[in-house]
Amino acid sequence: MADFPTSARVVIIGGGAVGASSLYHLARAGWTDCVLLEKNELTAGSTWHAAGNVPTFSSSWSIMNMQRYSAQLYRGLGEAVDYPMNYHVTGSVRLGHSKERLQEFKRVVGMGRYQGMDLDILGPDEIRSRYPFVETHDLTGALYDPYDGDIDPAQLTQALAKGARQMGARIERFCPATGVRREGDEWVVETPKGEIRCEIVVNAAGYYAREVAKMFGRDLPMMVMSHQYMLFDTIPELESWSKGVGHKLPLLRDVDSSYYLRQEKYGFNLGPYEGNCRAHWDKADDPMPEDFSFQLFPDDLERLEWHINDAMARVPLLAQANLTKVINGPIPYTPDGNPLIGPMPGVPNAFEACVFTFGICQAGGAGKVLAEWVTEGATEWDMWSCDPRRFTGFEDPDYCVAKGMEVYGHEYAIHFPHHVWPVGRGKKLSAVHETVAAMGAQFGPYNGWERALWYARPGDDTSEAAQRTWEREGPWFGAVREECLAVRDACGILDLPGFSRFRVRGAGTVDWLSAQITGKVPGIGRLGLAYFADEKGRIVTEMSVARIAEEEVLLITAATAQMHDKEWLLSTLPAGLTLVDESAEWSTQILTGPKAREVLAAAGAEADLAKGWLTWQVAQLAGRPIVLMRVSFAGELGWEIHSRVGDTPDVFAAVLAAGRPLGLRPFGMFALNSLRVEKGYRAWKGDLSTDYTVLQGGLERFVDWAKPAFRGKAALEAEKQRGVTKCFVTLTVEAGDCDPPYMSTIWHDGQVVGETTSGYFGHRVGKVVALGMLRAELAVPGTAVEVEIFGERYPAVVCEDAPLWDAKNERIRA
Repeated sequence: MADFPTSARVVIIGGGAVGASSLYHLARAGWTDCVLLEKNELTAGSTWHAAGNVPTFSSSWSIMNMQRYSAQLYRGLGEAVDYPMNYHVTGSVRLGHSKERLQEFKRVVGMGRYQGMDLDILGPDEIRSRYPFVETHDLTGALYDPYDGDIDPAQLTQALAKGARQMGARIERFCPATGVRREGDEWVVETPKGEIRCEIVVNAAGYYAREVAKMFGRDLPMMVMSHQYMLFDTIPELESWSKGVGHKLPLLRDVDSSYYLRQEKYGFNLGPYEGNCRAHWDKADDPMPEDFSFQLFPDDLERLEWHINDAMARVPLLAQANLTKVINGPIPYTPDGNPLIGPMPGVPNAFEACVFTFGICQAGGAGKVLAEWVTEGATEWDMWSCDPRRFTGFEDPDYCVAKGMEVYGHEYAIHFPHHVWPVGRGKKLSAVHETVAAMGAQFGPYNGWERALWYARPGDDTSEAAQRTWEREGPWFGAVREECLAVRDACGILDLPGFSRFRVRGAGTVDWLSAQITGKVPGIGRLGLAYFADEKGRIVTEMSVARIAEEEVLLITAATAQMHDKEWLLSTLPAGLTLVDESAEWSTQILTGPKAREVLAAAGAEADLAKGWLTWQVAQLAGRPIVLMRVSFAGELGWEIHSRVGDTPDVFAAVLAAGRPLGLRPFGMFALNSLRVEKGYRAWKGDLSTDYTVLQGGLERFVDWAKPAFRGKAALEAEKQRGVTKCFVTLTVEAGDCDPPYMSTIWHDGQVVGETTSGYFGHRVGKVVALGMLRAELAVPGTAVEVEIFGERYPAVVCEDAPLWDAKNERIRA
């Protein structure tokens, strides 16, 4: 075809709302030489049958940002591109049946306020003023969101497409991508109309994204759910009311009963998320079809009967309506329900913007984020919640189906801080898993690895139901306190499988690493913390560095960071250096407490136990080779014991046997969280994220300004000269029954002045401790502030710039 583009800067595969938004935002960023390929007509996938709801509500800070941006964009999009759009900003009422649900609402109200949105909590007696047809007798309250609404998905997509075309981007309809191949530094995208050479490819193929990913040799972690919603005919009473007041009802969500109810003209749209849900295209006898454009599944209303009856009891007006149509279409799900936006793992110059469960309300923000990834190499907001690299390859199809169904069936569930979802467990087990389990360990997954969260005592409630609380003193609290005090007074051991570890060697290794981190590379035999910044000086990641030899280092990082950090390292690794991922070969225990040295000696460790803090050594224990690293995330005298997986059971058994007479006790991740906040130690993707610069994060002591160059140095130097606007602080909080969740707002003199990034009860100091970011002028020891926890403000005070526990690190250096 003569006019078919044979080259482009970016090719986007998929013409739904997200693909069109990605094209639009790339063009807005000045990248107009972009082509979108759609196998059928625009919107042919999940977009065409989407209900089109546009909520801003989310308990995730980054996804709330994305949805808020979408709602703002859609308000002016039709006028901006001169395309008619049916966008109804009706507001929404989200019903609560319990105290815990109201607490969730209050938390989201605080987050929304910080993002500039005025959300509101309604008492039971106020709900009918917003929604006069609802029964309220058993409700505890509701959340009112004035920004919520609904939009026509086809019109939205066409408006984005028109805007992209106006700026010079191209769209090729009825043009599927049939293959891709790499030639030199270019991608060649194959289509029936011809080939397109490009720099960058984006997979925006929606529920077909896994098939597209196979072209790149990638097995995408996703599955497809069947989702139904029902359209009901005109109800005269609703029509009369709506015409009388001049607007539609707000969208109603009964989240504890798991459905939404929306006014559709003068009838209703009812959309349940049922527990007895249905996956599709997940078995050999139900394969993914070659094309499912503009198609639906057969109606399957029987499994929705409970939700229909509940909705009719909640809004009796619904019972008067005739059911006119059922929409039953495919919706894609990842194992955690969040989409994939960002670099395609293991594939150069390829990105993903796909697997959107709520693609209409997230499309605007997703396009912005994707365009930033492509054009700038980083995003304005830290988007780890959607980063494809959060999945590391263990997520096989059966796991994806099981987790997708679990997420769908609990779509509106509250995500409590100590609750662990039960499906898809046991994917990766420590070499001593059975031993740890026999001691009462209650587990949670970290990148698929089962780690002990806490150790139940006789009589402790270990049921899943008991985990569903915001309150601090759940059934784990007493056990965690005992674990922390054992670490304080004697010794504790934490089995910690799954650390990500990368060995880098070759001539130039140290010079390369020095240019990537803000601080110094430690000397041979030494350990150090290293911070990696991006070009804007923002915190990308934190790794422990062990200097093995003149030109060899071992980099250790979080289990969940495995794919992310590996790709970050490989992106700058020069020819001649080798990086080996040794994560699967080793296991780790943290042995920490004032008697740790005695325990190692009693276990017969053949090691120099007098070697100082931040050193490492090869040693022997139980006749097995180990590596001892003199470091402790718990803030006590301690070592990390690194052993080959096959040697770990013998090593662990020897330490347990030697330690029991000395008071050794196993401890879990909840106790470690308590111990680390007392020391002000940061957690990755909470306290450490690209939402903050290295200087804002209080990490200047890890910056070597004398180095001639390192990534982010220019930005950090400029920031240092002008002064930081916010600072990392430790707070003690006179909290009530609950610890401050992530992103709780900090107040001073009636103004929001910061946010918490971690919050937990410190058992050694006997106080609730919060880590967070505060306006620089207030980051002065002794400053009185307030921390908002579930709608209530609690007194807090800014602490000295030192750990609350063992401020001079005398115990850790003992």
